[in-house]
Amino acid sequence: MEDHKKFRLLVKAIYRLLLSLFGLFAVMVFTLLFIMYNPDLFKKADLNVGEEKQYVAVTDEEDFDKIENGIHLRTGLVDAEGLMTVVNNCTNCHSAKLVTQNRMNKERWVSTIRWMQETQNLWDLGPNEEVIVNYLVTNYPPSKKGRREILKDIEWYVLK
Repeated sequence: MEDHKKFRLLVKAIYRLLLSLFGLFAVMVFTLLFIMYNPDLFKKADLNVGEEKQYVAVTDEEDFDKIENGIHLRTGLVDAEGLMTVVNNCTNCHSAKLVTQNRMNKERWVSTIRWMQETQNLWDLGPNEEVIVNYLVTNYPPSKKGRREILKDIEWYVLK
């Protein structure tokens, strides 16, 4: 009787192993087919960053830096003078959203750049620093409003 239980456990283990291997094989086949029928998905765009080159996957080279309604679609940044300098220098390390949510004046942007250079290994921006700071100060200045405006003229009532 004991041998029968061991045999059944062994059969179950082999069955699970074979099922797992079949699942893995199926995923590999579907992945291979997907890659074969979508070759443009893995084109590479060359982003020059100083001496280094960075490669990113793009779906369509024509749409890579497309601007629509004054917005750079890939990053969401405003289309203005200095946009591509900001894209090429800032979005290599972090999201453009980090740039747009941190609205600062010129002194604070310069201070933030110095902090990134001292602690985050940001390279020397050279003449690009002025272009970047001017773009950021012009297009993402500090906002006077907080999260929402103060409520005014509210007629309050007591809940019963």
